Amino acid sequence: MLLRIRFLLTLVLFLIAVSALADKKKNLLPAYVLKARTVSVLIDPEAGISMSDPAANQTARDDVEKAITKWGRFLPVLDGMNPDLVIVVRKGHGKFVQPTIGGVPNGNDRPVVLQPTDNSIRIGGQKGRPPDSTQSGSPDRGPHPRVEVGPSEDMFVVYKGGVDDPVSYPPLWRYLAKDALRSPDVPAVSEFRKVFEETEKRQKGKP
Repeated sequence: MLLRIRFLLTLVLFLIAVSALADKKKNLLPAYVLKARTVSVLIDPEAGISMSDPAANQTARDDVEKAITKWGRFLPVLDGMNPDLVIVVRKGHGKFVQPTIGGVPNGNDRPVVLQPTDNSIRIGGQKGRPPDSTQSGSPDRGPHPRVEVGPSEDMFVVYKGGVDDPVSYPPLWRYLAKDALRSPDVPAVSEFRKVFEETEKRQKGKP
C-alpha cells in the first residue's frame, strides 16, 4: 500500500513538472521576435472611447511606448513606418460589457508625437492614415453610444509587423491581466521582457 502511494505521488509530481515545462515552452517567443528592431504601439482598433475614462487607451499606449523606450531593446516608431512588430493595447475596466462611444478616432492617427521620457524626448511624425489601424464604428454615423463587449483585464498583444493589417494574423504573444498596463511601471512590458530574455537565453544555449 505504501509503495502504491509513493508511486502515485511520484507520478503526480512528474505530471506537474511536465505540465509546467510544456507551459513554459509554449509561452516562449518565435525566433522572429528576437531579430526585431522596431515596434509600433497601437490602440486596439475595435476599442471605443470609454465614457468614464476617455483617455485611458491613449494613456496606456503612451506608457507602453515609454516603457519600451526605457528598456532599450526596441525602437518605437509610428504606424505606417513598416515596423518589425506591432503591439496592440487595450485598457480593461473590470467589466466584460461596458458603454463606450463609437464612430470617433481612437487615437491611432497621430500626425506628430512629442513624448518626454526619463532622459530624452521622443519626436515623430506620421503622414496619412495607418493602413492597419482601422477605427472602430462607422465613420458615416459619427459619434454614437454603443455597448462594447471585451476583456475585463488590460490587454497587451504582440503581432508580426511588415504585413497588411497585422491584427488579422495570429498573435505572437498575448498578455491579459488586471492592471497589466498600469502606469508608470507597465507590468505587461516587464512580462514581455522576461519572456524575451528567457527565449534569447534558450536560443543561445542551443548547440
